[in-house]
Amino acid sequence: MSRKVTIVEVGARDGLQNEKKVLDQSTRLEFAERLAKAGVKNIELGSFVSPKWVPQMAGSAELIREALKRRDQGIEPWKHMDISALVPNPRGMQDALEAGVKHIAIFASASESFAQKNINCTIDESFVRFQEVMALAKAKDVRVRGYLSMCFGCPFEGEISEGVVVRLVKKLVNLGVYEVSIGDTVGIADPAQVRRLGAKLVDAVGADRLAMHFHDTRGTAIANVLASLDLGIRTFDASLGGLGGCPYAPSATGNVATEDVVYMLHRMGFDTGLDLPTLIETNKWMTEKIGHELPSRVGKAGLLEVKPIK
Repeated sequence: MSRKVTIVEVGARDGLQNEKKVLDQSTRLEFAERLAKAGVKNIELGSFVSPKWVPQMAGSAELIREALKRRDQGIEPWKHMDISALVPNPRGMQDALEAGVKHIAIFASASESFAQKNINCTIDESFVRFQEVMALAKAKDVRVRGYLSMCFGCPFEGEISEGVVVRLVKKLVNLGVYEVSIGDTVGIADPAQVRRLGAKLVDAVGADRLAMHFHDTRGTAIANVLASLDLGIRTFDASLGGLGGCPYAPSATGNVATEDVVYMLHRMGFDTGLDLPTLIETNKWMTEKIGHELPSRVGKAGLLEVKPIK
């Protein structure tokens, strides 16, 4: 089984969107550049949502336009980056196209209550919106990734049916997304649940169509990554330092920290292509910029320095 693991860095979007401090464009651009220097090749850099609702993402069009220009000009360290953005609806898709985006993500919910709070529509209505977005994407040769939130439990509805999750993942794949990111949006999942639902999803669409998106709210994210690896899943969303959360989900603290995931994977012999010391240095830089300590364990502890016995 493959020892190569893909990390999708979501700190620049999912991470920053729930921080009280709003970073300026130059800082957000430098953040992405520092991540690129650490070897990050897959980054979700912003979102085309109303700044009224998510002010932290204001100016994403200009930010992404500049990043794409640097990449397309072959400037180091940008030239190998796959830069994507979150798109909520057809209007957001039009804005993304105008910015030159060729890789987007759409987001659905496995919880009706969360769909209403997050995107102000029902699950069925969200898929109607997606059809127009997908048509535009196909016409403009844009790759589309799918998010499905609240897959392991919802603070408004409680338990979420595994059958509903499987049905919605199939529906997203049938729409034309190349991959579905399975969200533990409030960090409620445990490894046994991940193995149980994950096995059904692998059977339904295949491991190569799945990514896992864990939050570390209750300290189980790393264990859940390990459970997913056992199922053959090789793509994980992570956020530098554990930045993040969800503005519409109570208690949804940060995403699993990129450094923590990379540390575990490298110790286990997996290849991520990321440089852990550079990620740790970026953690220190971001701590100063954001104004508070980040929750990453590896970011705090650093790497073990083994000194010779005298």
